[in-house]
Amino acid sequence: MIWEQAPDYDQLSARAASLLLDSIRANPQIVLGLPTGKTPTGMYERVVRDCEREYHCFKDVTTFNLDEYVGIPKEHDGSYATYMKRVLFDHIDIDPSHTHIPNGMSHNLEFECRRYEAEIDDAGGIDLTFLGLGRNGHIAFNEPGTPFRSRTRVVDLSESTRAANAAYFPDGNVPSQAITMGIATIMASKRIVLLATGSGKQEAIARLRSRQISVDFPASVLWTHPNVHVLVA
Repeated sequence: MIWEQAPDYDQLSARAASLLLDSIRANPQIVLGLPTGKTPTGMYERVVRDCEREYHCFKDVTTFNLDEYVGIPKEHDGSYATYMKRVLFDHIDIDPSHTHIPNGMSHNLEFECRRYEAEIDDAGGIDLTFLGLGRNGHIAFNEPGTPFRSRTRVVDLSESTRAANAAYFPDGNVPSQAITMGIATIMASKRIVLLATGSGKQEAIARLRSRQISVDFPASVLWTHPNVHVLVA
């Protein structure tokens, strides 16, 4: 595991964007696993800015998002489909058919989870996944206690996770469930970059540094992966 300390959030975002764009330059047909939330927003802003200077930056890239809420349409302001269009997809030359986000409105959620796993397999697996780090160590929506063998599935969201995402739901109706990539799905990525920033994440960062691997701290599983880059600020 490679650890890299950035002096502030802006520099962390710039470094993350550089890692993402360098990976595309090295492999224009790369398959990316992408996160949502506050932490990666700066990375996406940098990527959009830098791609304006390059021709066909995302032309042949395929993306799979880590998760989506259950029970809200993709057009909802709080959906991760809307988030990705707002911060990235609407500003780059990616083929919309190459972007994949779970369908939280599916009438058969178990089938949707299996379908999503199959889509990842059909794409040849994920080459590079970017992750955020939750205060309790969650990665994607895999909360403490999640088995490391878990695959894409429907999960109940903890109250702390719902509270952390409440800003995207001003009406107060924060979804209670989501579809999320499982830990085993994430760990099958050839390479992983973890982003962690802010005073509220320092305890989680310290726990991750301890190298103590436990299902009570999902991010600790990353110590068992051969190619992880941690960016902290």
